[in-house]
Amino acid sequence: MSDAAAARAWLSQDPDPETRAELAALVEAAEQGDAAAAADLHDRFRTRLAFGTAGLRGELGAGPNRMNRVLVAQAAAGIAAHLLAEQGPDTPPSVVIGYDGRRNSRVFAEDSARIFAGAGLRVFLLPRLLPTPVLAFAVRHLGADAGVMVTASHNPPDDNGYKVYLGGADGGSQIVPPADAEIAAQIQRIADEGDIGRLPRSDAYEIAPAEVVDAYVAATAAAGPAPAGAAGLTWVYTAMHGVGAETFAAVLAHAGYPAPVPVAAQIAPDGDFPTVAFPNPEEPGAMDLAFATAREAGAELVIAHDPDADRLAVAVPDSSADGGWRRLSGNQVGLLLGWRAGRLAEGSPQASLACSLVSSPGLAAVAAHYGLAFHATLTGFKWISRAPGIVYGFEEALGYLVNPETVRDKDGISAAVAILQLACEARGRGASLADLLDEFAQTFGHFASDQISVRVDDVAVIGRIMAALRADPPARVGEIGVQRVDDLLEGVDGLPPGDVLRLWLDDGSRLIVRPSGTEPKLKLYLDVRGESAGDAAARITALAAGARAMLDAVG
Repeated sequence: MSDAAAARAWLSQDPDPETRAELAALVEAAEQGDAAAAADLHDRFRTRLAFGTAGLRGELGAGPNRMNRVLVAQAAAGIAAHLLAEQGPDTPPSVVIGYDGRRNSRVFAEDSARIFAGAGLRVFLLPRLLPTPVLAFAVRHLGADAGVMVTASHNPPDDNGYKVYLGGADGGSQIVPPADAEIAAQIQRIADEGDIGRLPRSDAYEIAPAEVVDAYVAATAAAGPAPAGAAGLTWVYTAMHGVGAETFAAVLAHAGYPAPVPVAAQIAPDGDFPTVAFPNPEEPGAMDLAFATAREAGAELVIAHDPDADRLAVAVPDSSADGGWRRLSGNQVGLLLGWRAGRLAEGSPQASLACSLVSSPGLAAVAAHYGLAFHATLTGFKWISRAPGIVYGFEEALGYLVNPETVRDKDGISAAVAILQLACEARGRGASLADLLDEFAQTFGHFASDQISVRVDDVAVIGRIMAALRADPPARVGEIGVQRVDDLLEGVDGLPPGDVLRLWLDDGSRLIVRPSGTEPKLKLYLDVRGESAGDAAARITALAAGARAMLDAVG
């Protein structure tokens, strides 16, 4: 079928007048010889967004390779079919749906609710736009069999996504194989059958009670009540145009923390994200307004959430940094929170700390210090949350699970409360978060980490680089010899196969190479341990230079 024919078939079932008009104009332009339009049309119909362990995520627009109401309807029907096949018609499954403030999030959520209800499921739609952690909590709190969160998290403004959680024995964790493949097969079956207009729909879904949000607020506040040092704390908060502010404010009040100085221009939900090019606290410039607000307020601390508030960024004053403020890395925050968790869990023989295999090995040192088990998992909280005995987990990409009995996923709100508790405890004895980092190094060792991200226009480039590294692994990275290369596609350390290469160097350093799971990026993760802070800094600088040279050699 030609792209134009596929587009016309798509138009016949698309319920959205905006994407219908967009696609009709594109077809007309392509048929009139517009090469750019033809290329755009081909990109939209050459494939479809793949449903995997991250659910669906992509650019908004018409066609199967974009996020839109047709694709969402197919996904909802496929998920419903999977749940019904798992449980049978005698015990109708239940599902809870949440949505954030991005473009079309509410529309996608309501479409899903009608399709789930039409399939015979019991459906709860959260009462308003809310953070992703509230949805993850609601799956367990309501005893639902599954949950769907409509969000693209920290992706660019024109993206949206569809994240799926499983209840029951999965405890509200994100989906993992084989459920992802089984759902994907059902979605493909629905798509192959054609017109989504034939899918049964019903308005017989329920609005989840406000008590669900209240219960999340109470449980999260209880995980990190304010210590005496909280009085008088001046700090800045940005929601990054997302949905975290309202829920976070309720948690702060419940836990007894002073209200922050808000970044006013970024506090209300706005799917256009007008003040940031990339609504991700990791991206350069994303926290500039927060730093400016902190300078004006004379703040001691900056806390930022990403748009769906499942990630947390923390910044501290630093006179040597440009503008006087420095964002802590995900590993630095993760290790501070791991230290906190280790102290709280000390003496619990079944307790464990966990992190993704690309996160700092410093967490293993913390676990050993407190006599706890440690688990390194594949990247993603779908794996971290399933670590046996987990009391705390993190990944370097600003994700932290500090309260697993409440939320089995990363949660930027509970992590923020935990960081505030640490900062206030330190403040009570005249110290700061920066001082805590020094104390951590003195106790556990001088760990340093870095990351190199290579964004590409053609994802095939990433595959070629990974293939080249597998075919001819480097013997050295910079001046340091490579001791061993682990190819996780072959299965290593009992981990599920993954497209990851892990290089162990002669000096104990580690270099990991993997494609991003959510963006067109190749990521390199660098970790060293030094004899001192200066030694660790020198080692990480040298390793980064060697890693870039390695990429240049295969690129």
